[in-house]
Amino acid sequence: MSFLAKAQQPDASGRIQHVTPESAGWRYVGFDAYLLKKGDTLRLSSGDKELCLVLVAGLASVKTRHADFPSIGKRMSPFERVPPYSVYVPHNDEVEIVADSDLELAVCNAPSQGNLPARLIAPADVGVEHRGKGRNKRLVHNILPDDKPADSLLVVEVYTDEGDTSSYPSHKHDQESENETYLEETYYHRFDPEQGFAMQRVYTDDRSLDACMAPYNRDVVTVPRGYHPVATIAGYNNYYLNVMAGPVRLWKFTWEKDHAWVNSDNYPRG
Repeated sequence: MSFLAKAQQPDASGRIQHVTPESAGWRYVGFDAYLLKKGDTLRLSSGDKELCLVLVAGLASVKTRHADFPSIGKRMSPFERVPPYSVYVPHNDEVEIVADSDLELAVCNAPSQGNLPARLIAPADVGVEHRGKGRNKRLVHNILPDDKPADSLLVVEVYTDEGDTSSYPSHKHDQESENETYLEETYYHRFDPEQGFAMQRVYTDDRSLDACMAPYNRDVVTVPRGYHPVATIAGYNNYYLNVMAGPVRLWKFTWEKDHAWVNSDNYPRG
């Protein structure tokens, strides 16, 4: 089974990525990405899913059955490294997105039966943090973390500079246990300059799963289980949007023992 979904040419609706639980072979996470032209309108029904619409780049007006968010957006490229505008849409809702400029839109989805209202997640609502040290540094935007209301979805975006690693030291969240929560995960990759790529490995302790792939611009990597580090390539900065969901909405993980020392005071050496 492939864990790499290549970006496609936009279809009639502008969609370039379409990951479903069925296509990924799991139960919870769905992900779509769209490239819309200024003036385009996209209409979606959430059905039995909750949605998190992330304006990766561009401006839009978003309307649901009971809420209206006109003229939102600020950044025209994810590499401006400012938090995005996003919109949470509950299940059994209808949403209309009008592109007020050329628009790159991510639509994250997961099962929902709750009663949360639609809401705007403005840049000021996004937690910003710097993680790691040495060649393992990254900038994190917590769009929909586990301490903010949702039924299933966890959404975060991460920036990793050229030559650095992230989602590292290798960690996993594939068990329902005291130390971990079971969370499926997608990575939507972007690169600056756009012709770049990264290396991402998905593997388990017993190596029954051990896959290494090279995602390019707007490709998606699916992580059903196991560890999933990312290594950037010299010359190309990396952005990825993570979507996670599982039976318990909590991010708990364990480090791979061989590499956990990278978190210690012994790194960086010298």
